[in-house]
Amino acid sequence: MSGGFEKLIDLTAYLRRIGLTHAPPATIEGLMAVQRAHRLAIAFENLDISLGRGISLDPDAVFEKLVARRRGGYCFEQNQLFLRGLIAIGFEARPLLARVWLMADGMPPLTHTLNLVTLDDRQWIADAGFGGDFTPPMPLETGEIAEAPGNVLYRLIEDERGWLLQREDGKGWQDQYSFTLAPVEPCDLEVGNHWTSTRPGTRFTTLRTVSHALPDGRAGLIERQLSITRSGVTQEREIMDGRDYRAVLDNIFDLEITEQEVAALGLFGSD
Repeated sequence: MSGGFEKLIDLTAYLRRIGLTHAPPATIEGLMAVQRAHRLAIAFENLDISLGRGISLDPDAVFEKLVARRRGGYCFEQNQLFLRGLIAIGFEARPLLARVWLMADGMPPLTHTLNLVTLDDRQWIADAGFGGDFTPPMPLETGEIAEAPGNVLYRLIEDERGWLLQREDGKGWQDQYSFTLAPVEPCDLEVGNHWTSTRPGTRFTTLRTVSHALPDGRAGLIERQLSITRSGVTQEREIMDGRDYRAVLDNIFDLEITEQEVAALGLFGSD
């Protein structure tokens, strides 16, 4: 691998960030522990796009943002950090690219990244960067089903698109994203990241989005609408002003941003 995938990471600082006191063994149990800890500790968010800062995939910049400054990030940042942590622990892992079919209109581009982990000649997908429910690592096997908190199921199937991840929450199986096992280079990730963070008119460039996996569900904040689902029960409310917005980010998503940053997001007019 090249281009930062294997760049040395401060593993102690990463583990501290996700709430682990020591590195687990490079086993499936260890993989599940790291992915769960990462998802519960680091929020999914795209606020830097609206703040005009762009999304850098430089490994040092990603580490400084998500670990040192304790911010969140979206899939290209999250799964790069996760991948580097896994490699430092001793896992054999590499990135994959995926097409997101959720709410897609036509053929979607390759705008999601996840990781492929090989353990004892068995392959697993490990994804710390798909916002929403926590999903454990899944073996790359047709029909494999994993359960997420809140009576949500995920499964892997194969069709003409390659491997396909689907989600079921009582409304039937819904396509999430498809992927192949084709090798992915840093330049491929840069292209996907650039499109996702700059393409006019997309969800990521028009909506301020934050989400967080919870031990018993998930929390989501799109623009001013907050939704929290715990044990299958959903509560929703509107965020009324900048002070409320900052408090929600801090208390629910473990994110701290300044009053000036909230104002720059443009969600509350002159508030």
